[in-house]
Amino acid sequence: MAINNGKHQVVVIGSGFGGLFGTKALKRSDLEVTMVAKTTHHLFQPLLYQVATGILSQGEIAPPTREVLAKQKNAQVLLGTVTDIDLEARTVTHHVLGRQTVSHYDSLIVAAGASQSYFGNDHFAEFAPGMKSIDDALELRGRIFGAFEMAENAARRGEPYDHLLTFVVVGAGPTGVEMAGQIAELAHKTLKRDFRSIDTKQARIILLDAAPQVLPPFGAKLGAKAKAELEKIGVEVQLGAMVTGVDERGLDLKDKDGTTRRIDSVAKIWAAGVQANPLGKTLSEQSGAPLDRAGRISVNPDLTLPGHPEVFVLGDMISLDNLPGVAQVAIQGAKYAAKEIDNRLKDKAPQKPFSYFDKGSMAIISKFRAVASVGKLKLNGSIAWLMWLGVHLIYLTGFKNRVGALLSWAITFIGNDRSERTVTEQQIFARQALERLGKGARDLVSEPGEFDARLENRRAELEARAAEEARLTDEGQRGVHHEV
Repeated sequence: MAINNGKHQVVVIGSGFGGLFGTKALKRSDLEVTMVAKTTHHLFQPLLYQVATGILSQGEIAPPTREVLAKQKNAQVLLGTVTDIDLEARTVTHHVLGRQTVSHYDSLIVAAGASQSYFGNDHFAEFAPGMKSIDDALELRGRIFGAFEMAENAARRGEPYDHLLTFVVVGAGPTGVEMAGQIAELAHKTLKRDFRSIDTKQARIILLDAAPQVLPPFGAKLGAKAKAELEKIGVEVQLGAMVTGVDERGLDLKDKDGTTRRIDSVAKIWAAGVQANPLGKTLSEQSGAPLDRAGRISVNPDLTLPGHPEVFVLGDMISLDNLPGVAQVAIQGAKYAAKEIDNRLKDKAPQKPFSYFDKGSMAIISKFRAVASVGKLKLNGSIAWLMWLGVHLIYLTGFKNRVGALLSWAITFIGNDRSERTVTEQQIFARQALERLGKGARDLVSEPGEFDARLENRRAELEARAAEEARLTDEGQRGVHHEV
């Protein structure tokens, strides 16, 4: 249990947009902030697909959280996955590799985000990774580039390889559209001269969705334009197609008219649907606040948990006024919660209910192609593309990351090259290997206390070995041949 020094203690769960902006907004408040997060970095999730397709490095979109908060003296960062919140005791429990830490809070900000949703078919994840973490992006990078390598070998052996050059993206939202567009550019431009036995320009890139249009939140007009632009660069857009099965070699589909079919594909990306963090269920069970189908919890208009004004829930975890699951909701909610906590400490009047200001939505399709919806303004083409570049550059955390991203974009968009094409088998298979362990990574380290018990035995072995090495030297036995 962390020691309370008498100051108001704020615990922030999550290092995403909600967690980081909430922590930074409390910089000048007379309190102490403890951020608990399962990763050591702040992830700029909208650019994950660019890590997966070799444009950006993971460091450019995921700076260390400690570095970002290094100058904020009232904040500390703890690594760990939160496994329990006790609303009555006001404690947060988190674990890392079997070690437990408990932190007390006076105010709590829960911004744990969301994970990929497979709509009850979680086994699909084994062969179709999502796009929610750096691990996901690196695995997908390995799968995408690895598919081309395997196709080259198959062609050299005279074996069929169409299934290796068929890339399927499930989900026609912004992430799916951006991923499909970049794979098309990768196959048709970046890699077109790199292989000898295959023609990468013959690769099939398929974008699937059960919905009737591309980018539904952007409206019918922009959705139709996005679809047309995707098809111009060689993406096959298949709408009204529901995925019913996923395995190592492909996907099973059911079309709107009831017919079933199969697509043979080794490299598959899942970009359809999100599920709120399970901590929402923990809060619901203790507070009685209802959950929606995506696991998001209902909160009060001031973002607090019903019956618990000291607990704020943000971003993808909340169900309130049909708010979208985008970064701006988390950022604006975090600043609102931080100001409310500071106001309470200063005995100021509470704020008006939280009001979200929609700054618009954007999605890039390929080089010089994008769509943007900002209020009544609907744009597509190069102007929307430039707006997309500017907005994402502004919201990247850290000057060096902005410079690095700008240089990487210049290399990609001007020269059709990509700086981050290094892949390994470990990137592809490490996740599956860890999942096959009973306790995941915890099985690879000693339980608390076990190491000390083994240490004495190890010490005796080392002492015996040292004594034998000394004897061989003292008795001149090294290099002397002995008859057997």
